[in-house]
Amino acid sequence: MLKSFPIALACVALTGTIAGQTPAVQTPPTVPAVELKVGDPAPDFTLPGTDGKTYQLSKLRGKTVVLAWYPAALTQGCTLECRSIRDNSETITKFDVAYFMASVDTQEKNKQFADQEQANFPMLSDTDKKVGTAYGVLNARGIANRWTFYIGPDGKILFIDKNVNPTVANAGQILAAKLQELGVKRK
Repeated sequence: MLKSFPIALACVALTGTIAGQTPAVQTPPTVPAVELKVGDPAPDFTLPGTDGKTYQLSKLRGKTVVLAWYPAALTQGCTLECRSIRDNSETITKFDVAYFMASVDTQEKNKQFADQEQANFPMLSDTDKKVGTAYGVLNARGIANRWTFYIGPDGKILFIDKNVNPTVANAGQILAAKLQELGVKRK
């Protein structure tokens, strides 16, 4: 009997069942991807920034908000995007706008990235991925797609840019041009 016990245990481990019983570990059902559209209310968020402050979308009502999701701090494409936004901050800040880059990286990694690139805007950390999930930006690897959300003063989505090209070093100029095109109020 003892000789057959390891074999039976191995069979249970491989199949997950004993005599027709339901396996103890089951694969969770997949959550359907969120597909936000222009005009939808932007999901509220409360996220920590690299400047030591916590930002909540609902507290930014009355101001246009730009939320630029990026895949990973300290990588080539994200560095180019960050530098371009930093270098165009003078143009961007002419608008009544709060703008952020956001990722699922830790606060420490984003802070290192912000310091290294001398970012003059906050980078937000969504380590539990709840906000990324609410915005539908997470890909199969669990990191954010490079999408930028433009959120109006009323909290509704004005535009979603799913074609951000990090190899073009003019992401900041494109962001400013989109604010102009959307008719965002100037300061």
